[in-house]
Amino acid sequence: MLWGIDLGGTKIEGVVLKSAAQPDVLARLRVNTEADQGYDHVIHQVGYLIELLKKETGTSPTTIGMGTPGAIDPPTGLLKNSNSIVLNHKPFHKDLENKLGYSFRLANDANCFAMAETRMGIVPDHVENPRLTFGVIMGTGVGGGIVINGQVHGGLQGIGGEWGHSFLDESGAECYCGNKGCVETIISGPFLQRYYHSQSGTERKLQEIVQRHRDGVDPHATATMERLLHFFGKGIANLVNILDPDAIIIGGGVGNIEELYTEGVERVKSFVFNPRLDTPILRPKLGDSAGVFGAAFLTA
Repeated sequence: MLWGIDLGGTKIEGVVLKSAAQPDVLARLRVNTEADQGYDHVIHQVGYLIELLKKETGTSPTTIGMGTPGAIDPPTGLLKNSNSIVLNHKPFHKDLENKLGYSFRLANDANCFAMAETRMGIVPDHVENPRLTFGVIMGTGVGGGIVINGQVHGGLQGIGGEWGHSFLDESGAECYCGNKGCVETIISGPFLQRYYHSQSGTERKLQEIVQRHRDGVDPHATATMERLLHFFGKGIANLVNILDPDAIIIGGGVGNIEELYTEGVERVKSFVFNPRLDTPILRPKLGDSAGVFGAAFLTA
């Protein structure tokens, strides 16, 4: 059986799958994270969820996969870059194992998304025996994950796949990471909304901006969409040029925009270092299940 836990800022979700070859869901439960009660309490909630899953399935795990916000820094063993700040600079992996008595395999949430869609999601529908896939998260932030031969590639420093903080263009705003022009500061939802406001003087949600562009009633909305499509093309082409993956999967709220898969793909073609674009650019199949399923597959 495969045991997986997806640790989020507000909820912790757990799943038990029958096997890697037959990933039927035997149990799937959630508890509240309650991070406001402190670091030790988060670990307690993880343990509580494991006990619930044990009762539900009548079995006990030996190894558990976990998707986390942020990543473990390999040289120090401390969690870093987490938006759940109570976890940052803590030996989270070690403390989980010492306090709960199980072996854990950890990866960040974008890597778990990529793993799930590669192993049991959309990729098998399009690619036989994929060697390298890249999962993109485009939403409130921008992230990414790399899966090579069915395994997450975290990298030497634990930052493998951090596409959102690669440089894209000087027109990007200052980023919380300390740099300027990151992918995240150009094509994430909040920064697209900020760009629209800078052009129009009006604040609108991205969904409304997209619809106004489609209706042809708002040139500022069209300019915002043009910005998204142009830099989506450039950013994804950079991934193709460097990694040449067998597939790219686009997740997150911004990833739901239909035009990315038509006009956006055409923009990728114009920037990629090849006479054509063979790389499938795919919508995800698993929805909000991806994180916890990917975590389970960390143990396969």
